Amino acid sequence: MKLNELQPPEGAVKKRMRVGRGIGSGKGKTCGRGQKGQKARTGVAINGFEGGQMPLYRRLPKMGFTNIFAKDLSTVNLAQLQAAIDSGRVNAKEAITSEILQKAGIAAKAKDGVRLLGNGELSAKVTLKVAGVTASAKVAVEKAGGSVEVIVREVAPVVRKKPIPGQK
Repeated sequence: MKLNELQPPEGAVKKRMRVGRGIGSGKGKTCGRGQKGQKARTGVAINGFEGGQMPLYRRLPKMGFTNIFAKDLSTVNLAQLQAAIDSGRVNAKEAITSEILQKAGIAAKAKDGVRLLGNGELSAKVTLKVAGVTASAKVAVEKAGGSVEVIVREVAPVVRKKPIPGQK
């Protein structure tokens, strides 16, 4: 069998029905929608409406919240870092930052930087400057003769628009 001989199974692809083309077609005049009423009109689907039954989005309770202070960190494992060093995408002789890891394609773009995880082995002596590191990853890097520096990005304080009356 070749790619140009591939065909869908019998009955899998149905021919589209052209509606509103006369009563002889079987789908003329009302186009298979029946007579009048809401379902004969356009925009029939009322999202979330279940015929008067309590809809699912109201049956289930509200849960959780979004932490506005959560850091957006991309993760990199030691095995990924070692593979990038072996392939020459990352130079182990210079300090490795989150920008270098992103350019090498092993870290996704993250607003707050990169977090190093301890999965895998690291044999290269490296100097890392990252936003976060696990205890096992730090031990593995130091065991290989390298060092890890955790860089905390400064966030500008929130400035009030108007002073509160009675306060300095």
